[in-house]
Amino acid sequence: METNNLGGLTVSTQGLGCMGMSEWYGPSDWDTSIATIHRALELGVTFLDTADVYGSGHNEVLVGRAIATAPGGRDAIQLATKFGIDRSSGDYPRTIRGEAAYVKQACESSLLRLGVDTIDLYYLHRPPQNAEIEETVGAMAELVEAGKVRYLGLSEVDDALLRRAYAVHPIAAVQSEYSIFTRDPETTVLGAMRDLGVGLVPFSPLGRGLLTNTVDRSTFDEKDFRSYLPRFTGDAADANQAIVDAVAGIGVQHGAAPAQIALAWVFAQADRLGVPIVPIPGTKRIKWLEQNVAATQVELTPDDLAQLDALAAAVVGARY
Repeated sequence: METNNLGGLTVSTQGLGCMGMSEWYGPSDWDTSIATIHRALELGVTFLDTADVYGSGHNEVLVGRAIATAPGGRDAIQLATKFGIDRSSGDYPRTIRGEAAYVKQACESSLLRLGVDTIDLYYLHRPPQNAEIEETVGAMAELVEAGKVRYLGLSEVDDALLRRAYAVHPIAAVQSEYSIFTRDPETTVLGAMRDLGVGLVPFSPLGRGLLTNTVDRSTFDEKDFRSYLPRFTGDAADANQAIVDAVAGIGVQHGAAPAQIALAWVFAQADRLGVPIVPIPGTKRIKWLEQNVAATQVELTPDDLAQLDALAAAVVGARY
């Protein structure tokens, strides 16, 4: 596994999103999830992504346990977590918080759940509703000064917010949904990222599993939030299957799984966009982890890339 650089932080060129090990993608198993994290580390996937909101703290505890029992120890891991989405009063409505006192409280709680002294990359999960970005990032900067956080990140911000935040403290990465299906960062924040040297960390690079061509919508239960996402329901789901079929067709030509083609497309965008890209495909099973890692060896032709680029225009349904 090669490495990449996010604003000074060296990470594996592919990360592991751990959210589904706790909720939102159907049932999960603690032991299987930890075994998957350990296998990721064996394969050189050392960039682990979690958040305090995933399972209301459950995911940070799980990731922390995996780190504590990892053969290579903490030093070989780049650990990212996020704060800001307050579910203490329930999911609807959630509150997106960013006041200074809350930032520091959230960090202390994450450190405790993770069982570590330092977070390598600490993200603001969404733009705050109750504070200006300058206050939030200022408090995050104090965490860096205190040695509790090494690098700062933002998630789902636009160009203006990134520039305002960066004026307070350097930002290493922006995490946003980005895939063949979802190209929003290209028009909302890419300009500032290029100017400031900020990396892109795509979540859901496999279209929340749809681009793998392995998703059976009939198996979704009430714990799988895809059961009510627009792209997975009704006529939209049927229309989007045509996109998945096109990706699978290119996969046949390369002897690769659709998921590997989708990830190879994401990797190939770094030169075009002019920013470092480190996708964090999520999985809770070793089988799919190993398949995703193998995507780093898939090379797409210019014709492949042109065909895949054109698919974005055919997507039906909103992200949420």
